[in-house]
Amino acid sequence: MSSEIIWSCLRFGELSTEDLYRVLQLRAEIFVVEQNCVYQDVDGFDQEGLHVIGQLSVSDEAQLICYSRLLPPGAKYEGASVGRVVTKKSARGGGAGKALMLNSLKFCKEYWPDKAITISAQQYLQKFYTDFGFEAESEPYDEDGIPHIRMQLNP
Repeated sequence: MSSEIIWSCLRFGELSTEDLYRVLQLRAEIFVVEQNCVYQDVDGFDQEGLHVIGQLSVSDEAQLICYSRLLPPGAKYEGASVGRVVTKKSARGGGAGKALMLNSLKFCKEYWPDKAITISAQQYLQKFYTDFGFEAESEPYDEDGIPHIRMQLNP
């Protein structure tokens, strides 16, 4: 990306109404509409998670371009987890997704040091996550009609 991404990691209660709206809008735009997948995105985990937000400053307004949700150990897996990893279509190919994962992992290690990090990755992105040190922990499985694979990054 030619512009610098501004990163924040916020608890649910720290998200402004506008932030929450933009996050849910981006998640629906990609996971429901683009991937043509009807599923329950608002799953009850947002309130206990941390929300990694990557924004570009456009004029006087921040534009959300990428996002992930971090869950604490025990919420979904034994260790911490990174999920709902999403990059706006117009921001792909410029390094925003890689920067998002680097920041997500940094925040996980800051909040939950020495904990494994588990992801349920779309199978076609396995190499992307392997490049960050994740290793496959399962055979491919169906999640909402899309092949996924469980991967883990050990401390």
